[in-house]
Amino acid sequence: MTPRPHRAHLPEERTESTAPLPPPELTEAECRRCGTYIAGLDGRYACGVCGWVNDHSEGHRRLPRADEDPDRPLKGRRRPKQLPGPPPEPVPGP
Repeated sequence: MTPRPHRAHLPEERTESTAPLPPPELTEAECRRCGTYIAGLDGRYACGVCGWVNDHSEGHRRLPRADEDPDRPLKGRRRPKQLPGPPPEPVPGP
């Protein structure tokens, strides 16, 4: 397992930006564990055969922050609660 970087090693300082992020680039490589040909986004891969995943820091560009997500709910709004499953069926009597 790769250790997490310390605060001093984090990438560039975060600044507020209103510019849209560029679309992710489809990249291809061989799995480092089993050699299967895999595809990923911006150099981040996960193998569906053996389960190998590369570290997020190996990607070609930074990951977007939560506030850059266009599908994020507006501030002060919460996601709707999940409805409970169907009620249990009654047990037939004797």
